[in-house]
Amino acid sequence: MAEALKTVISQSTECSVCLSTFTDPKILSCSHTFCKTCLANLLECRGNSQIRCPVCRAVTQVPHQDVGKLQVNLALKSLIDDMKGHPQICTNCQSDDKPHADVYCQDCGKYLCTFCLNKHSQWEGFIDHKVINMSEISSGKVSVRRYRKCRKHPKEDEDYFCSTCRRFTCFRCGMMEHKDNGHQVVEGAVYEDKHMKSIKDLKSKVDKKRSCFQKYIDIIDEQTKSVDNAKKQCTSDINKAYDESVRQLTEKRESLLREVEQTTGGVKKELASMKTTAQKHFNQLTTIAEMVTKRTKIPLDMDTLAAHDTLCEELSKFFDQKDPDYAQLRKLRKKRLSVNFERNVGKDELGLGHVGKIVNVKSVALPTCHATTLTTMVSTPDGRMAVGCSTGGIIIFSADGKLQKSVLTDVHVRGLGFLSNGRFVVIDSSNEITLYTPEYTKLNVMFVTRSRNVGGSSDLTVDGDDQIYVSYWKAKKILVFSTAGGQAVREIPCNWYEPRQITSYHGSLITKSDDTIRLIDKEGAIQHELKKPGSLLYAAVSQWNTILIAKVKYDKGLVSIDEYTNELRHIRNLVNDYKIEKPDRNWYYLQQYRSGEIAFCTPDRLYIFR
Repeated sequence: MAEALKTVISQSTECSVCLSTFTDPKILSCSHTFCKTCLANLLECRGNSQIRCPVCRAVTQVPHQDVGKLQVNLALKSLIDDMKGHPQICTNCQSDDKPHADVYCQDCGKYLCTFCLNKHSQWEGFIDHKVINMSEISSGKVSVRRYRKCRKHPKEDEDYFCSTCRRFTCFRCGMMEHKDNGHQVVEGAVYEDKHMKSIKDLKSKVDKKRSCFQKYIDIIDEQTKSVDNAKKQCTSDINKAYDESVRQLTEKRESLLREVEQTTGGVKKELASMKTTAQKHFNQLTTIAEMVTKRTKIPLDMDTLAAHDTLCEELSKFFDQKDPDYAQLRKLRKKRLSVNFERNVGKDELGLGHVGKIVNVKSVALPTCHATTLTTMVSTPDGRMAVGCSTGGIIIFSADGKLQKSVLTDVHVRGLGFLSNGRFVVIDSSNEITLYTPEYTKLNVMFVTRSRNVGGSSDLTVDGDDQIYVSYWKAKKILVFSTAGGQAVREIPCNWYEPRQITSYHGSLITKSDDTIRLIDKEGAIQHELKKPGSLLYAAVSQWNTILIAKVKYDKGLVSIDEYTNELRHIRNLVNDYKIEKPDRNWYYLQQYRSGEIAFCTPDRLYIFR
């Protein structure tokens, strides 16, 4: 009886969450008790200031989101502390003065002293039993398998489990009380195996989900590192640009000052020379004129008449001279007016540049066999860019524009999308959909699609739930398929416009029709619309979940790329009227690498904007 009581007490000191002896037990408002650490983990999972009891599911408010402020189960804490102070005794010895236990047999469910262990080892049926040293149990490295005794039949172990009642029972109770009521009773070992398998399955799902989030976190860390590197590089580039601009401005200032000095010095020298000549003539004229006009007496003798005649002749010579050269003066005035300074405002020359502008462009020619056959472009899960071609194949480019490989060369690709598990889906020029493994192996999954005669040309995209969207230009519809294949699961009407290119965007779809970009919900309702008459528009989702839109002036061979919000409101310009080689076909695609580069593909060239 004492042993049974001790077993009950031992079981009552176990936390129902971690199945270990309570550590710092805390009471919830529903009166159930759990370890402080277990409650802290539950609170973290909830993400707020509430804990839902794992046993009765009642909600407890946690003051200031600190489980340490919950009430301590003092009675239980005292009992556990008291039990820790009393070593476990041998449960196999029959004498009243029982020695301390040295090991625990998992199969027998008994604590054994050294003497009993020696006997236990000599029994043939007990050779394979799992025996655990008490030091491993006390250190917490190994947990013991508890054997419960039936309350009605104290000598019987509860080694059966009733799935209907969800409780352990002994063999006799199972036969008498549970079987007659149609309950599902199985051996405890069978239940334990099933329970452990369930836990294993849950662990597998958890590992898969954790791997998914870890991959997401790794991408965030990668982007954070990329942002830090971009900041460092941008800061360095700005400082270099500033220092270089200061040097160039200093040199330019000295050059301009020298030019001003030379120009104004020449004009001043010519003006001084002209003034000297004019002043000389002015002085001479004034002197002779005074000598002639200031005489008050009329000359009467021969000498005075001769002198008067001579002075008049000299004065007449001045009258015959040309008037001052105003034409030359006007020329010099033009030179003087040309000496001015216009500030270099709003121009690139000697400027420090603009943060956020595209400053580097790489142009890559598509392979000759694929020229003018571009049909689609999609960013790959590993951060590269896949370009599909109607003549056959998918060509893969790295972020620096290097052609890395070409696959599925016998498939006339029309649209392409990557699924979350690494597989990908292709729609060909016959509008047939095919599912492939990450190793480019065709899977035996059939899709019921519309032919080109019925649906017209098509495009394809995949959303975050691995649903496949196929747009049909002629039919003006978008069909939605699951990866299981078969018929479309639903249909999205586009009514009066052709959905020529489609892109999945957070529960919505981005559609392109010549000069218009539309953001529609998955019922086909237009949420937002952007129209640029006279230009061709192409959209992509940025790495920051904004929308990138390329505006192409086909006749002029110019492309501009701008960033927009999810409501198609303009944020900023990234590329302004960049000159591209004008292709024969006005068919383009826009995407962004995971590393940030923007890819713009024409039928025969790939442009990478950094």
